[in-house]
Amino acid sequence: MDYNADIIRDNNPMDSLEKQLICPICLEMFNKPVVILPCQHNLCRKCANDVFQAGNPYWPTRTSVSGGKFRCPTCRHEVILDRHGVYGLQRNLLVENIIDIYKQDCNSRPEKKKENHPMCEKHEDERINIYCISCQVPTCSMCKVFGAHKDCEVSPLQNIYQTQKTELSGCISMLVAGNDRIQTIISQLEESCKTLKESSQRKRESLNQLFLELNRVIEEKKADLVERISQAEEEKLNFARSLIVKYQEQLQSSSDLLQSALQMGEQTGHATFLLMSKQLMNRITEASKGSQLEKTEPGFENMDQFTLDTEHVIESLRSLDFSTCYEFEEEEEDAEEYEEPEEDRPEGQQ
Repeated sequence: MDYNADIIRDNNPMDSLEKQLICPICLEMFNKPVVILPCQHNLCRKCANDVFQAGNPYWPTRTSVSGGKFRCPTCRHEVILDRHGVYGLQRNLLVENIIDIYKQDCNSRPEKKKENHPMCEKHEDERINIYCISCQVPTCSMCKVFGAHKDCEVSPLQNIYQTQKTELSGCISMLVAGNDRIQTIISQLEESCKTLKESSQRKRESLNQLFLELNRVIEEKKADLVERISQAEEEKLNFARSLIVKYQEQLQSSSDLLQSALQMGEQTGHATFLLMSKQLMNRITEASKGSQLEKTEPGFENMDQFTLDTEHVIESLRSLDFSTCYEFEEEEEDAEEYEEPEEDRPEGQQ
């Protein structure tokens, strides 16, 4: 129960006290008030039970220890009730005693004439004291006897008041229950947003890790291909350099023979020339008949065999998509699901 400090300063403390004793659901004075722990707000036990039943429609069928959730209609604080439901809440005896004292005081005082009672628009001296059921409007006795409602079905205001007060209480309970359901949906959506963000973060981290692995594999493959090119280059260079050495040796040998032949041509002695020329010419002929040195093949200096075709790889990377992996997993699961059991296969079939 909320105690208002203005009650002390009000000119009519009893009227202010009456406002403090009104149930926020039925708008009547508390009847068997119960306190909704721990927020300390009060409700009629019947009103609290109506709100609880509206928010927990399947509660009577439960067998668990917990009775269900109850959200205070005043402050929206949520309380978990036990298996007794609203009837397990504590009765507010202090408020009941205050209500009893208030009623005794009201009964002991002379009844005051109610002010500002609505008057009939057609009959200004007549108070509105009946309700036209046919037209669904309050009216006065003169309208029923002589006026527009003389052929209508009417009822005392108090009867319709109690009925509509009960309907209003039910509407309030439905609103409270509806608000509880909306709040539950909001909580579920907020939890879904939180779960979605966490799942997205995990997927982003997984995707980053996957592309790091792809980059690592690409770098390893690149290093392997570069190493193969370097090895082929080294082999060809070694072969070409060895041929250069051989050709240089042959050139040097040929130059020596040429020098000897030139010197021999300068000999003036016939005998000396004839003694040495034959041997020198045989050496020159033998050198000319010698085995030919190796040569490089056409296109030796090209490295065309190391041309890399990456078009299909690039196309695969461009077509890489999440749905592709998902569908592939589904196809694998379907294949496993419909795989023929071994015991049902014909003999000899693997």
